[in-house]
This record gives sequence, structure tokens and C-alpha cells, in this order.
Amino acid sequence: MPNSNILDLFRLNGKVALVTGAASGLGAAIATGLAQAGAAVAVHGNRRAATETAFAITTAGGISTAFQADLSNTEGADHLYSAVHAHFGQVDILINNAGTIHRDAAVDTTLESWQQVLQVNLTSVFQLSQLFARDVFARNAKGKIVNIASLLSFQGGIRVPAYASSKGGVAQLTKALANEWAPRGIQVNAIAPGYFATTNTEALQADETRNRQILERIPANRWGQPQDLAGAALYLSSPASDYVTGTVLTVDGGWMGR
Repeated sequence: MPNSNILDLFRLNGKVALVTGAASGLGAAIATGLAQAGAAVAVHGNRRAATETAFAITTAGGISTAFQADLSNTEGADHLYSAVHAHFGQVDILINNAGTIHRDAAVDTTLESWQQVLQVNLTSVFQLSQLFARDVFARNAKGKIVNIASLLSFQGGIRVPAYASSKGGVAQLTKALANEWAPRGIQVNAIAPGYFATTNTEALQADETRNRQILERIPANRWGQPQDLAGAALYLSSPASDYVTGTVLTVDGGWMGR
């Protein structure tokens, strides 16, 4: 659309964003970036409310409120979306970032562990996306959904069968929803992060052999930092990406191109 300045297309003034799994790490960095672009941000924590993230955003002059909901429970998505909608009155941007992982040999993975990973990583993504779309359609508005996929949306990994399956599902769900909802004004995309320095990867970073192997495979020769994901999330959340939908954008330091 015509605009006097390309940077204006990245502004989110007047928009409300819900970022799940925003208590720390990638989710907190994404939430901060969206707030800096002008959005009011609902930050979600699964085991604990993302109060530190909300405090940091508001201290810097942004608008943010923390929410807590258990997305491993089938009713968690409904509780979260209802609470955010009641507080802000609308949701324009949904970032499905919350996730969990269970590491074990496939032959030893219990059905309970499998189902918990699938519920958090895939089913709750569908539930929240469905709630969001129904709300956007009812308002005759437009919206953006950004799902956080993974390199394991493309690769199988080792000892993480449920996680790899869930992230492969996220990539396909992204495309399926994009096909249905693009004509009605909702763009659905995903970001596939590579190896990022977060609490979830502390064990890998501390393992000298695995750390070396990982860095040798990354052309950028470093672990990603949470802020490295914020720009991609802002782009896919903003009017700058209005003609982009159904894509899975890798942010991986070149891992997938190696």
C-alpha cells in the first residue's frame, strides 16, 4: 500500500499483540520488539506469569500486561484468550511461541509425555489460532498470526520424537490456516529458529563436544541471541508483510543452507 516512508509499514500503533511463552527467552524478546514498535502487548507465562517481561516493557514506556495460563491443559487456551480479550478488548496479532520439549529415546517415550508435548506445541497453537480467527472475523478486521516452528520442522532430530512431530505439525498447520484465512484478511506465517542461546539450550552450550559440533555447522559461527528473532517477528506482524502468508522463515545463522 502507498506510504511516504517504508519504516511506517513496521509501526504497530493501535494494535494489540498476544505473545505466548513470553516469560523469558525468545518470547520475551519478541514481545519487547513488538512493544517498541508501538503495540500493546499481552505477555503469557505457562508455569508463571510473565510479570518481569511486562515490567520491563512498561518501565521502558511501553504497554504490557502479564497473564498466566496452562497450555498443557486443553482448557488453557480458552482461559488465556478470554482473559486477554477482556482486558484489551481486541487482539490483532497472535504470536504462538509457547513450547515444551521432552528428551528421551523413542522406544522409552511415554504416551503421557508425547501427548503433553503435542498439546503445548501444536494443539494449543490451533486452539488459540481458531479463537483469534473467530474474533477477527466477527469484528470484520484483519490480523496476523506468527507461529514459532523449529529447524526440526524440517529435520528429525535425535531423542525428541514428540518435539519434532509437533514442530513439523506447526509448519503444516501454518500453511493450512494461511490457505483458508488469507482471503479473509489474516496472514499466517511461521519462524523456524536455529540454535539460540536460551535456558532450553544451556545443556548443549555447556557440552564442549556438542557446542563445537553445532558451531561448526552454523555458517555465522555463533549461537543466536533472542533479539535476533525480534526483527523477523516484527516484519511478519506488521503491514510490511501483508502479501506474505503460508511461509516458514528460517532464522538460523545459515544452518539450513549449509
